[in-house]
Amino acid sequence: MERAAMIVPLVLALCTAMASAAIVEHTFNVGGMNISQLCTDTVIYTANEQLPGPTIEATEGDTVVVHVVNDSPYPLSIHWHGIFQLLSGWADGAHMITDCSVQPSGNFTYQFNVTAQEGTLWWHAHSSLLRATIYGALIIKPRNGTDGYPFPAPYGEIPILLGEWWNKNVNDVEIDAHLTGLGQDISDALTLNGLPGDQTPCTGAGIYGVEVEYNKTYLLRIINAAVNVELFFKVAGHNFTVVAIDASYTDPYATDTIVITPGQTVDALMTTSAPPGRYYMAANVFDSKTVPFRFNTGTATGIVKYEDAPDDDATATMPTMPSHEDVVTAGNFYWSLTGLVRPSDPPVPKTVDHDMVVEFGVDQAPCAVEQTKCQGFALVAFMNRNSFQFPRNASLLKALYDGVQGRVYSEDFPSSPPPLPGIRRATSVKRLNYGDVVEVVLQSRVYSSVLGAENHPIHLHGFNFFVLAQGLGRFDPRANSTYNLVNPQVRNTVAVPAGGWAVIRFTANNPGMWFMHCHLDAHLPLGLAMVFEVLDGPAPNLLPPPPVDYPKCY
Repeated sequence: MERAAMIVPLVLALCTAMASAAIVEHTFNVGGMNISQLCTDTVIYTANEQLPGPTIEATEGDTVVVHVVNDSPYPLSIHWHGIFQLLSGWADGAHMITDCSVQPSGNFTYQFNVTAQEGTLWWHAHSSLLRATIYGALIIKPRNGTDGYPFPAPYGEIPILLGEWWNKNVNDVEIDAHLTGLGQDISDALTLNGLPGDQTPCTGAGIYGVEVEYNKTYLLRIINAAVNVELFFKVAGHNFTVVAIDASYTDPYATDTIVITPGQTVDALMTTSAPPGRYYMAANVFDSKTVPFRFNTGTATGIVKYEDAPDDDATATMPTMPSHEDVVTAGNFYWSLTGLVRPSDPPVPKTVDHDMVVEFGVDQAPCAVEQTKCQGFALVAFMNRNSFQFPRNASLLKALYDGVQGRVYSEDFPSSPPPLPGIRRATSVKRLNYGDVVEVVLQSRVYSSVLGAENHPIHLHGFNFFVLAQGLGRFDPRANSTYNLVNPQVRNTVAVPAGGWAVIRFTANNPGMWFMHCHLDAHLPLGLAMVFEVLDGPAPNLLPPPPVDYPKCY
């Protein structure tokens, strides 16, 4: 009876939203684009020859339709990061999880509703390293406009998409990483809205600029679209009030430094009350590794120019950035945020159907036969000693729908770390009934390793989750007495601290196959992932048939 009560609000919300919804339609032509950047002439792959790609702007309740035409030489999937995909799991765009990639010269129409969501999300390629240049913002406005914000309406909005840039073809970077078994090489630059800024060795590097008016409040929609790095972000002479993360509102949080890991978004208000002039906005790497490894030490920059200020960038003020190893600033930011609780928001579930401990990390393994450039050892990643292997001939969602699970995957993902040593390479999922409440202790491996530990941004497709607690070292079950069950953060991507843990809780109220993986792109092909299989609920909570143009596997 309790589960039936949970289902009704979702169905009513869907019906109400559909009654007043609009259709937001785009076409993404994905193909090669000649570009000169960082003193290099190269070809990159983008959507509609834009870097970042087109912004999708919708209103809560709208239906988004995106026709993807693949004019690139690579198979391609597009993931709508943070979208629930309520009864539209076929459109999630997780390569070989929910769909097969769109082949070169092929096309596919992604269609989904944005019910019960508002805020800043984003979209990106979910196949190989193509997401380094194929990404863009996905902004969902409240149904009643700026009056729907739980904070004073801003005077203007400024999108800030942080990224990474390689001079080399990113597909070659991915291939080399596999052949050597040592992971991806570091990027050549960081970018801000697609441009590296003027703090690079390249004379005349492009820089993003925005003009603002004095004493106005702007909403910065900050997205970390970088592939492998956490970032600090600051604007010289200005402070922020964080009001949302991952398209979920927060209690207002004052700070002068934003910390953001790949996959996350932060909405922050900034009042332009500094003396009128020119101010740098800047992003640099937060390096959380516990043993030394190379990382990008550059700084991406942009300019905030006050109206009527001189155009000479030499007069711009640069912010004092945190040191790359400033774990205190990062920890304070990540752990201090709390969720804004509104009457319409779902409460934290108090009872749990599945308790899980998922330990994860990166280790060493013998070189595989196909790793022809490997010398001595290769990297392998795992969750509960399972290194995830992508299926080859069918997506997991199609296998579930067709009832051929045993031919494609097993339903034996362990709920806790197995006691036996060794790592199993497997396509294994955790089976859940519709409406199950799941609590997961995400435990970063803490025992000694030559590779050490680092923060891992763990992203869950298809759901938001409550972040109940975080800590360092090994999780102690007695920590449940410290859980925040009143106003926890609500996220889709959580930065699990190096050698530490985070506890998340969510309700599995959407049938389908939902990927949970590290959003450091270097770790995904190594196997740092798993999948939740959510079974059908009572009608109408049933997985619908695949679209007629659903891409075939080859």
